[in-house]
Amino acid sequence: NSTHVMGNMMMNGIGGSGDFTRSAYISIFVTPSTAKDGKISAIVPKVAHEDHSEHSVKVIVSEYGVADLRGKGTYARAEEIIENCAHPSYRPLLHDYLSLTKKGHTPQNLYACFEFHKAFMETGDMINADFSKYKK
Repeated sequence: NSTHVMGNMMMNGIGGSGDFTRSAYISIFVTPSTAKDGKISAIVPKVAHEDHSEHSVKVIVSEYGVADLRGKGTYARAEEIIENCAHPSYRPLLHDYLSLTKKGHTPQNLYACFEFHKAFMETGDMINADFSKYKK
């Protein structure tokens, strides 16, 4: 998500990056793990607006490391991103979310996928996301 903030506020245009990444031999995306003094995680389960699908993203880099996603399935990709690119404070929450998604091919839970965003809107900090209410 390189153009929108919180899904509905335009930040900038993608400027042809979609065409570039789909045609590139290897596409590398670089991001800080957090924004707004750690209150927003750049690594979240789902975004409301997506500029580049998982098919166009080969490598992600943050200040915590490199996630090489080539040749990996959906769950392995998620684990690679969490362990190598997410801020350490957010990793347990991301693992909590991932534990809710063990059925099916794509690691998503449509009830819980925007919990980070809800926590930010309600408390001003994504770290307050609570996935316990989705566990059975």
